[in-house]
Amino acid sequence: MPRKDTEKQRPTLLVVEDDAGLQKQLKWSLDDYEVVFAATRQEALAALRRHEPGVVLQDLGLPPDPEGVTEGFEALKEILTIAPATKVIVVTGNADRDNALHAVRYGAYDFYQKPIDVEVLKLILGRAYRIAALEAENRRLVALAEHSPIEGIIAADEATLKLCRMVEKVAPADISVLILGESGTGKELFARALHNLSPRSKGRFVAINCAAIPENLLESELFGHEKGAFTGAHKQTQGKVELASGGTLFLDEIGDMPAALQAKLLRFLQERVVERVGGREEIPVDVRVVCATNQDLDQRIKDGLFREDLYYRIGEVTLRVPPLRERVGGIAVLAQVFLQRFSAAHGRAVRGFAPDALAAIESYRWPGNVRQLENKIKTAVVMAEGNLIRAADLGLQQGAADEMGLNLREVRTRAERQAVQQALALSDGNISRAAELLGITRPTLYDLLGKLGLKEPSGGGE
Repeated sequence: MPRKDTEKQRPTLLVVEDDAGLQKQLKWSLDDYEVVFAATRQEALAALRRHEPGVVLQDLGLPPDPEGVTEGFEALKEILTIAPATKVIVVTGNADRDNALHAVRYGAYDFYQKPIDVEVLKLILGRAYRIAALEAENRRLVALAEHSPIEGIIAADEATLKLCRMVEKVAPADISVLILGESGTGKELFARALHNLSPRSKGRFVAINCAAIPENLLESELFGHEKGAFTGAHKQTQGKVELASGGTLFLDEIGDMPAALQAKLLRFLQERVVERVGGREEIPVDVRVVCATNQDLDQRIKDGLFREDLYYRIGEVTLRVPPLRERVGGIAVLAQVFLQRFSAAHGRAVRGFAPDALAAIESYRWPGNVRQLENKIKTAVVMAEGNLIRAADLGLQQGAADEMGLNLREVRTRAERQAVQQALALSDGNISRAAELLGITRPTLYDLLGKLGLKEPSGGGE
């Protein structure tokens, strides 16, 4: 009985090979795997559907074309159509390198040339299974991230999930909100979420970047101007504040607003009326104001660069968007989401990340945050030569390793920890629900908590 249990736990390997002698050799040599054989394309597809192997070892020379590659390429095409995540290792003749490379460009994971060296083949198979496991974990995390409470925001870590819940609570209240965060963290996404979840959602969301407009034009942009107010003012023009009436005004980079305009903005926030440049009429405006900055406003107040009274007026509620390096468990998920998005957009058959790329993504500090990660993945999808993105494609070498070794175990442990933390966050600490999201039993989840050094949630219930 123990022997059967052990066999059930062995990973399934589908070998598509019509040579009976080679089948026998592989059966006895690859005893770490549950080997399933198929001699033809039809048998291979049937076995693929039945056993769902993570890795397929496939000869390109299959009947009825054993001396050619036509049938082999058809088999490869159909295998990847049915199960795109499957790692297919093609086996070719000793002098058939061109077809092997063509198979890899088409979507095969790797190739191996006859005659078979079992030890080398075992190394290739082992690496294929490890990458398949990592990609499966990433897909699980991406699926969990789709449960994000706010549309358009990928909440794959506890810190972002908590921020989403705060946004949900604050959005219905008609109060000013200040969003703090480094450049590239997605502050405008959260500002739009505040608008979309508020009673003002049918009104306009009007955004203005206070750092991108010259000081002499910013006042007119905000409050509008009358005809003839200054050179070039050929007609009466409403400002952003008026245009946002009934909706939300988003003032990005408020920390860079000039001092003179800070006083006028404070007056508007207190009295809720505006005067256009060159005009005398006070125009009432009903608008919610959301501000954002990457500046340290406390320090700018000390330096006399930002008004303290304005700071308290715009920050009735303050939200902090965590930098990417603090989003434990979220970086790999974001990378996978961007990979899927850009692969589809550019028509590329890039399916995942090589282990050195995952290690580099996790260890890099990401000073440009989500925006930088997005740009790196987009470039890598275009530049990648195979169906896996490598650290070199990303231009990231920090934390990457030539061979995974212990680093692979660290990556896998990190992936497990991220999945468990995210499931607990999504389920509000409910062990039963978290186990269901992870596809495991409650006892297994308790074991994982101990193994990963994570605290059991208090009051999580059943």
